[in-house]
Amino acid sequence: MSISTHVLDTARGVPAAGVPIRLEKEGTVLGSGRTDTDGRIRWDGATQSGRYRLVFDILAYHGPDAFYPEVAISFTVLDGRHHHVPLLLSPFGYSTYRGS
Repeated sequence: MSISTHVLDTARGVPAAGVPIRLEKEGTVLGSGRTDTDGRIRWDGATQSGRYRLVFDILAYHGPDAFYPEVAISFTVLDGRHHHVPLLLSPFGYSTYRGS
């Protein structure tokens, strides 16, 4: 099982490359990295059931004038399937959903 995300800059109409992200499970950091040129990052490995959180460093992407310096998305894993959690990002808003 794995967890992945895809960050899209909806204001510019492009993938958000270079966004620092960390993956946490119940307060423990499991991994971190930056989105690739297509705005994607993936963590492979055995993922157990529980509450996870993706924390996006938006300040590093938008700069010092970022309205949202950080976006944290909490979600629950109940099964062994792949979990994809996209983030649609703009300077003054964001949206997310359960992807496939």
